[in-house]
Amino acid sequence: MFVIATERLPIKVWLDSPDELEQGALEQVKNVANLPFAFKHIALMPDCHAGYGVPIGCVFATKNVIIPNAVGVDIGCGMAFARSNIRSTDVSKEILRKIVDSIMRSIPTGFEHHRSAQPCAALEDVDFIWSESKINKQLEKEIAAGRHQIGTLGGGNHFIEIQRDETDTVCIMVHSGSRNFGYKIANAYNKLAKELNQKWHSQVPPQWGLAFLPTDSAEGQDYLAWMQLALAFAQENRARMMDVIKEVIAEYYPDASYDLEVNAHHNYAALENHYGEKVWVHRKGAILARKGVKGIIPGSMGSPSYIVEGLGESLSFHSSSHGAGRRMGRKEALQRIPAHQTIEDLQKAGIVLGKRMRKDISEEARWAYKDIDAVIKQQQDLIKPIHRLEAMAVVKG
Repeated sequence: MFVIATERLPIKVWLDSPDELEQGALEQVKNVANLPFAFKHIALMPDCHAGYGVPIGCVFATKNVIIPNAVGVDIGCGMAFARSNIRSTDVSKEILRKIVDSIMRSIPTGFEHHRSAQPCAALEDVDFIWSESKINKQLEKEIAAGRHQIGTLGGGNHFIEIQRDETDTVCIMVHSGSRNFGYKIANAYNKLAKELNQKWHSQVPPQWGLAFLPTDSAEGQDYLAWMQLALAFAQENRARMMDVIKEVIAEYYPDASYDLEVNAHHNYAALENHYGEKVWVHRKGAILARKGVKGIIPGSMGSPSYIVEGLGESLSFHSSSHGAGRRMGRKEALQRIPAHQTIEDLQKAGIVLGKRMRKDISEEARWAYKDIDAVIKQQQDLIKPIHRLEAMAVVKG
């Protein structure tokens, strides 16, 4: 870890040297460090790379202010995990292929939604959220749309994996978030924040992409309510898919049972106590790593993933990385890595692939990401790895 001390607040970076820090991420995190309401210091995780306004892998706290762009457009994006009692040696490639095909028939991927509205506990009672806000009226239709999105995977880097741990035990991992439901909320409130900041003649330059809402304002309270709704939706979305996957596996392994279940966000903000003050901790592409808390740090497609335990390091605001972190943007990966090379790499590793369109598969090729083992090593003061997982099958949007 090294420290950048040139801005209003120090920036603590969990990389071995400044040479590893992407220029775009450096420029963005300097903007964050110069926010007048940012608190104590800024933490940058080892999987960091440039994002929208705020780098992915950035953790920072604010006093009495929330920044929609620092939560991210996929509010509540995160991971779910469960370990079974099935031995990987008892799962043939033929059965694995059938499981993947069944998952793809049962769980919509990419831009697909359910044709009919689905039950959704998170959306059952939303009376608390309504006010006279114009934004709320614009978003009202998203409640109905969300019922078609619950239990869907999405695209991009979202995935479902069947894995084996170091004891050859079969595990399930799901990566997804609040789908278009959360995306619409994020965009609506970021737009509102920009309009209000301009009206207030905010000292935060608009080109930074860090428009904010005071948490004691009506607009800030509205955003927090919608954010919490999107977080609940995202968690239920992952849980719903996990239930479907378990049902598919039960067709072949009726005695399957599960333990070590985790379902947690890595795009969110929470009111927490740090350094004796109540502050809003923004985790954009970072997980909670409070002492003893279990977390999930996935690798890229075809590389290992980890179940970890937080060590409660105060310097990172009790946080750690959320994954390996991109080395290449999606367009660059498609240009540099042929699709057949990515597919052959997965086949060579014996990984069963489930994907409807293969032309964009190299967006998530392992060469487009940092080395997950190196990323884990760079944050040994933040987390303790407890399980290393290898992919047996992957479903991608």
